Amino acid sequence: MTKTRDGWNFDNSYARLPEAFFTLQNPTPVSAPKLVFFNDSLAASLGLAAGELKSEEGAAVFAGNRIPEGASPLAQAYAGHQFGYFTMLGDGRAILLGEQITPDSDRFDIQLKGGGRTPYSRGGDGRAALGPMLREYLISEAMHALGIPTTRSLAVVTTGEQVIRETMLPGAILTRVAASHIRVGTFQYAAGRGNVEDLRTLANYTIKRHYPDCSEHENPYLALLRKTIQHQAALVAKWQLVGFVHGVMNTDNMTISGETIDYGPCAFMDTYDPATVFSSIDTEGRYAYGNQPYIAGWNLARFAESLLPLLHENQKKAVEMAQEEISGFMGLYENHWLAGMRAKLGIFNAEDEDRTLIEGLLALMHQYQADYTNTFRALTLHESVDSPLAETAEFSDWLKRWHARLERQQETKISVQQLMRRSNPAVIPRNHQVEEALNAAVDRGDYNSMNRLLSILANPFAYSTEQTEYCMLPPQSNRPYRTFCGT
Repeated sequence: MTKTRDGWNFDNSYARLPEAFFTLQNPTPVSAPKLVFFNDSLAASLGLAAGELKSEEGAAVFAGNRIPEGASPLAQAYAGHQFGYFTMLGDGRAILLGEQITPDSDRFDIQLKGGGRTPYSRGGDGRAALGPMLREYLISEAMHALGIPTTRSLAVVTTGEQVIRETMLPGAILTRVAASHIRVGTFQYAAGRGNVEDLRTLANYTIKRHYPDCSEHENPYLALLRKTIQHQAALVAKWQLVGFVHGVMNTDNMTISGETIDYGPCAFMDTYDPATVFSSIDTEGRYAYGNQPYIAGWNLARFAESLLPLLHENQKKAVEMAQEEISGFMGLYENHWLAGMRAKLGIFNAEDEDRTLIEGLLALMHQYQADYTNTFRALTLHESVDSPLAETAEFSDWLKRWHARLERQQETKISVQQLMRRSNPAVIPRNHQVEEALNAAVDRGDYNSMNRLLSILANPFAYSTEQTEYCMLPPQSNRPYRTFCGT
């Protein structure tokens, strides 16, 4: 590894896996790259020199026109269940430049999303439009600020070229940073090829990269399954606690590292409703907000199936071992979710009746169409809930039971409010505000709204006066909000 002037310090361990897992390929150059967003704080943590990269040469790197020294670009192969149907996939428009080794010796994938066609493109053009790349930059950084494990965005460049979707749209490339891009679908791909040694190599690589303590377990592959289940249970609970709807929880969009990945048709819920769906293609509600924990369990079962040849030489025994681990997922998720909900209500200890109290509030919020984020914000600030819910006898009764519950614990009122402020964001990326910012950027080249929104979302627990206007709900509409994959 040789550190370059602009801070790149690449290793390429993924490229040392069997060739079946990737195709070596450079990005396809673009005509006129221009840097429109650069993440200074992320760059610093990666050991990159912002001053060098916020230049024409830097834009050329983020567009794929210049390959940094030490990089070994490739497209990854994987498979996946998309809306329940299995298909062979792979990075159709993403190029992994390599793995940046940070000053702290951490390892992160550097990937260009929209970098051109690959052997896995399945007829696609390999490109990306500006709007979806800005959405991923915005939402992934908001998720990071909320304390939710996520891939992050280092840069967005426009390409000077148009992409054809329903209409002609300005092209762009996003530089995505991830602990890795190893997915459930990566293991499905390996298992589907029927080469057990390649599967074992991938599993060993994943253990070394993400969960090295598993190597000391008597059955390291069972330990890998267990660790992945634990991380996904914690992750999905965090989604639910802030009202985040991923939108497309296919198995190729579930990372083994436990990071949120792929911000296509995602959005945050306004009105509380477990049936909330934003994705235009999720017509049956498979990936609705309330279904996310169950889909995560389903996806993990597919991961366990892929690992069966490694778990035990006797298939029946391997299945039993896998089923035992998978059966524990929902309990782990419930524990994380319940602990998080207690914190949102300022509850420090556990009582048997807490679930009833929590579910009672959620049922009332659903019945009276209360805003999810603002309801908890109002409770945190001891303000009246801005909803018909506030005027009901049922809510008054709930408040009395909640206050009685708080008085049964030893913590002070100040401690309670501090816990609630740490657990309830004052702001989230409101869908109408996200759309306004994206439209201004894409249609008029005006990035002021996006910069302002990024600044507000950078500290969602600040409860500052500047955030107040970003708590406002969208105008009422007869049309449900819909998002699109943006491919």
